[in-house]
Amino acid sequence: MNPINLFSKSKEFKQQLELLRPRLYRLAFSWTQDPTLSDDLTQEALIKALKNSTQLRDPEKLASWSFGILHNCYRDYFRKLKHLENVDDHTLVDEQQPETDYEHYSITEAVRNAVNRLPENQRQIITLVDLEGCSYNEVSQILEIPTGTVMSRLCRARKALAQKLLRYSDKHEAVTIRRIK
Repeated sequence: MNPINLFSKSKEFKQQLELLRPRLYRLAFSWTQDPTLSDDLTQEALIKALKNSTQLRDPEKLASWSFGILHNCYRDYFRKLKHLENVDDHTLVDEQQPETDYEHYSITEAVRNAVNRLPENQRQIITLVDLEGCSYNEVSQILEIPTGTVMSRLCRARKALAQKLLRYSDKHEAVTIRRIK
């Protein structure tokens, strides 16, 4: 059922609104870029135009009058959504942003992958010393190997890890390796 037929008293007014509907829809769509919302706004504007047809003083200005009604419908729609704020209007002061989170995640994954590609004996030592903060003597006791072996394996593990991460840094941004003790 056509809503124009329900409210309109004048046949000519109905015909003019019928012809105006596509233009109202195009205008609403150009404002919203949403077909469903555009259709809703067009419907609402047509209903308001029909209900308030007596307020139109100059029939020659039906298009601009209807566009004004559409504009008011558009504004009213977004007023209802006022409780939502546009984040682009705010300056982010938190240094923790998605980009930095991703960078940290990417670097962490690169280090994990590089450590996982080390031989097992080097992987054990580097994780015990650099991640867990164990002393060389503690690692020597845990793995039941001489302290000198711990030191030499740790040195080889760090060099291998640095090489693997340098290859990663060539592909990405600079990666800094720091010792955690």
